Amino acid sequence: QVQLVESGGGLVQAGGSLKLSCVASASISDMYAVAWYRQAPGSGRDLVARIAESGSTYTADSVKGRFTISRGMAKNTVYLQMNNLKPEDTAVYYCEASHYGDISWGQGTQVTVSS
Repeated sequence: QVQLVESGGGLVQAGGSLKLSCVASASISDMYAVAWYRQAPGSGRDLVARIAESGSTYTADSVKGRFTISRGMAKNTVYLQMNNLKPEDTAVYYCEASHYGDISWGQGTQVTVSS
């Protein structure tokens, strides 16, 4: 398993932007699917966006057109660009990497959007 560290969260006003980073302890390009999940207080962990080994992406309807998942030039980084943030985007955001059934999670980064 790889170790994952998320960063880039913080406090932002509604309409603002943040870019989250997921940095792995080893390469997660091509051979790993990587996803961003989020968990608001009192709620379950929901899939936000996912990038497959092939590079194809999925984005949840709730964030479509506002959030973009991408792989960085470095082979161990995946980003989540979040634009036009809304208060309902407030949550802890987690990075998940999966490789043939092996799943790794990061510790999460808090995103708080004020109205």
